[in-house]
Amino acid sequence: MLVEQAIQLDGSVEAREEHLRRAEALTVLERSVTALIKSVDEARPLAHNTDWRSAWDAHSRVFDIADGYDVRRLVAENIARESAAVQRERAAADARLAVVRWLWLGVAGALGVVTLFALFYFGRELRRPLQLLSEGADALQAGKLSHRIPLSGNDEFSEVARSVNALAAELEEHRQRESAQRQQLEEQVAARTGELADALTALREADSRRRRLFADISHELRTPTTVIRGEAEITLRGVDKPAVEYRQALARIVDTARQLGSVIDDLLSMARNDIDSLSLRRIPVDIDELAGEAVTQARPLAEQQGVSLIGPPRVTGGHVVQGDPLRLRQLLGILLDNATRYSRTGGCVRVEVLTQEREAHHPARVLLTIEDQGIGIPREELPHVFDRHFRGTQARQHSAEGSGLGLSIAQALAQAHGGSLILESGASGTRAMLSLPVAQQDMLEGEVA
Repeated sequence: MLVEQAIQLDGSVEAREEHLRRAEALTVLERSVTALIKSVDEARPLAHNTDWRSAWDAHSRVFDIADGYDVRRLVAENIARESAAVQRERAAADARLAVVRWLWLGVAGALGVVTLFALFYFGRELRRPLQLLSEGADALQAGKLSHRIPLSGNDEFSEVARSVNALAAELEEHRQRESAQRQQLEEQVAARTGELADALTALREADSRRRRLFADISHELRTPTTVIRGEAEITLRGVDKPAVEYRQALARIVDTARQLGSVIDDLLSMARNDIDSLSLRRIPVDIDELAGEAVTQARPLAEQQGVSLIGPPRVTGGHVVQGDPLRLRQLLGILLDNATRYSRTGGCVRVEVLTQEREAHHPARVLLTIEDQGIGIPREELPHVFDRHFRGTQARQHSAEGSGLGLSIAQALAQAHGGSLILESGASGTRAMLSLPVAQQDMLEGEVA
């Protein structure tokens, strides 16, 4: 029974043969033991004359030989075979134990790896939300209220992230409202500041206009009053003169007073902020006659300065322009006043009137030149002579009086008549060139009609 179970458990050919030999040996031993028991049971005391060795050999053969096998040899072979089987099974058991040991080591290593992986995975899974929460806290601390913590789920970290995100959203909304209110306040402040700046600019401009008005008044009133005083002093100087000379002097004083009234009207217009739109009464004006009157008015000042006037030019009737005689007389008075005032003692001022021929797209023009032998104007200062309140270094050294407004006003009057005023200067003096368009024939005919 046991042999059959062993054969079923280990069905290899070698094991089957070994189990069969073991079963056969057991059977032989069993028969030998049975025969031996039977022989022992049948044993009787030997008779006195019986050969005991024969009896012993007979019993020994029962023990030693069974079914033709040598029992001792069979037992020895089975013992050797069982010892080999035991050694073989022990070696197999050792091998199995070694396999089991390596298998256990492998399982332990696998468990260790799985444990490390689990530690890394769970550590990372724990570290990631903590890092995201820390980054969110740093962003909020830095003022980045638009930052949101990207955590979603139902765990504790996600709950904390949702709370922090809600707090950041509320703070961002408050900041936006505060920024909008601050922007609105800044706009209001900027508007009020702009209004105050405009008001300040207006006040400064008004003050500047006031100062300029005073300067213009002082400048424009100086020349006519000087002429009136000069005419009066020349008339009263020396012995009595004929009534004709007194009447001529008074006529010149009246003309100068009329010019002075015109200047006062201009200054009043300037006071009404209307200086750039002075009204002009345009009529045909003979520049030869006007220049002669201006030279006559400037002669007393020239005599005071020790300067001789060469002119007035001959009346030709061909130098007629369309303009305001009072304005043009004022313009020529400024140029002659500058020429005589800044001339050296003993010098002369020459006045000439020429006609410039018509060019392409440009009508004929009347050119009036006033050339002096004065102190001149340095080349670097020449571009600034028409600037308001500008006076050159030599001009200030030669005469302390003056406001630097004369040439600026003269240029404005020339441009108002459609003309131009150019200055050329050198070491021997200065030349002022006034160019005005010649009056058209239809304008002259209309004036005659």
